[in-house]
Amino acid sequence: MSFLDKAKNLLGKNADKVGGAIDKAGDFVDQKTDGKYAGHVDKAQDAAKDAVQKMDPTQADPNHKDTPPA
Repeated sequence: MSFLDKAKNLLGKNADKVGGAIDKAGDFVDQKTDGKYAGHVDKAQDAAKDAVQKMDPTQADPNHKDTPPA
């Protein structure tokens, strides 16, 4: 298992904690920009959360196969 696979697995297993960190980061940016880019920040937060959720092994697509056929 490569480093990237391990990182994805850890992110997926801790999706709730990562989601909270994404929210905090977005709130920080909103605070520093006085909400000027709130719409863009919200879209970025949603995209980041979706990406993390896709890495969650409990949400894995049962039809997707990572290993090539033998």
